[in-house]
Amino acid sequence: MDASTTRDTSTQTAEPQSAEPLASAEQSSTEQPPAHKPADAPSNRKAPFPRGFLDTISTGWAEHPEVLPPAREQAPWAARRRAQVSRAFPGRRVVVPAGGLKQRSNDTDYPFRAHSAFAHLTGWGADAEPDSVLVFEPRDEGHEAVLYFRERADRTTAEFYSDATIGEFWIGPRPALDGVAADLAIETAHLDDFAPRDGDLTLGDDDEVTRFVSELRLVKDEYELAQLALAVEVTGRGFDDIVAELPRIIAHPRGERIVEGVFHQRARSDGNAVGYDTIAASGPHACYLHWTRNDGAVKPGDLILVDAGAEVDSLYTADITRTLPVSGRFTDVQRRIYETVREAADAAFAAAEVGVPFRRLHEAAMEVIAARVAEWGLLPVTAEEALNADTGGQHRRYMVHGTSHHLGLDVHDCAQARRDMYYDGLLEPGMVFTIEPGLYFQIDDLTVPEEYRGIGARIEDDIVMTSDGPVNLSAGIPRTADEVEEWIARSTR
Repeated sequence: MDASTTRDTSTQTAEPQSAEPLASAEQSSTEQPPAHKPADAPSNRKAPFPRGFLDTISTGWAEHPEVLPPAREQAPWAARRRAQVSRAFPGRRVVVPAGGLKQRSNDTDYPFRAHSAFAHLTGWGADAEPDSVLVFEPRDEGHEAVLYFRERADRTTAEFYSDATIGEFWIGPRPALDGVAADLAIETAHLDDFAPRDGDLTLGDDDEVTRFVSELRLVKDEYELAQLALAVEVTGRGFDDIVAELPRIIAHPRGERIVEGVFHQRARSDGNAVGYDTIAASGPHACYLHWTRNDGAVKPGDLILVDAGAEVDSLYTADITRTLPVSGRFTDVQRRIYETVREAADAAFAAAEVGVPFRRLHEAAMEVIAARVAEWGLLPVTAEEALNADTGGQHRRYMVHGTSHHLGLDVHDCAQARRDMYYDGLLEPGMVFTIEPGLYFQIDDLTVPEEYRGIGARIEDDIVMTSDGPVNLSAGIPRTADEVEEWIARSTR
């Protein structure tokens, strides 16, 4: 188990046995006993509920008749994906858990997000319930898919008012079995009715299932492509917001945090959340590939590298990077570096064809990177020697990461796929991936001229492969040095 721990959200309840005074809603949620403890369980922070509360809390509530919704848009797509799992594991019981809440600190949990494979196979996105389990029950022909989750509790139970993790008094309405069954077009049952069995193939424990459901996402269907386009659209608005706020960003001593906050607001208002921790890396910080502390100043004359993606309610995410001149104009050296990165990105894009190995995109980008840094006199060997797979690699000092990864429900999607299906796999229509070359010259790198040191640049776009060639979903976000300068001038004038 990692440093986060899963909170126990068992729904076993007990009728209150003794009067206890009511704690205020402003106090910590742990002042209410969790549902798996009696309402009078001792606590060093809660006060007992009074008898009058216990005698009346279950009465006086209006009826809320269940209105069954129509099946959501993704329901038939999820059913097709489940059918593929069923065909792959005939006669076997397959279990796909959503995962549970994870503790952030004491009585505070991280926001819940269901496992991507669970979301893919159920169509349940941002509104999925913690601890849910999708089960493929083997039948004479195929499987019956059953979604087990914790249904809303009746208001006569202690859980309703006493459990701050799942009680509706604390977190709001929870879904009913019939409502979710209609919404997702799937059979549902209460979580209490689920029990693991010997021989289960369980996601996370069984390598074959884990690999299969990861590879199942390598080629996106029409619904997924539309959701990814939506995520890119929201992300583009977030980048526009950042550019428009550059004066405020520059004025703040921790301007990187302002960048992060501005983008987060757009991701939350127009989507579900950020798809990953935003990288807002200004000046030398741009040379640290996963700089997420975001606690530095954004100074005129520097570049700021922003790597950010909005996750929409279906949980599909974008992953886009733009590098901006804080003053609005690139210096000659900054422009040279930036345009080399763009040249590498364009070379990778041009190499993308149906049937081409996925790794060819990286190779095409690295050919440009090696050629340019050799021209600048930064290599002890020729570009051709640097590109030798066995004895080269000298140019990788300035770009150690890969150029592309698959994108979808996870920012690094399909990560459990076999190498021959992923890195060595062939491009197919429906695949979605990034192209993101960069150049990074650390502030203390003595192998480069002083004028290069502390400059980092990356351009990242989200690409969908079609039968007619690659399509850049994020092409509308300015990319060239000239376009970026015009963008800033237009937004900050």
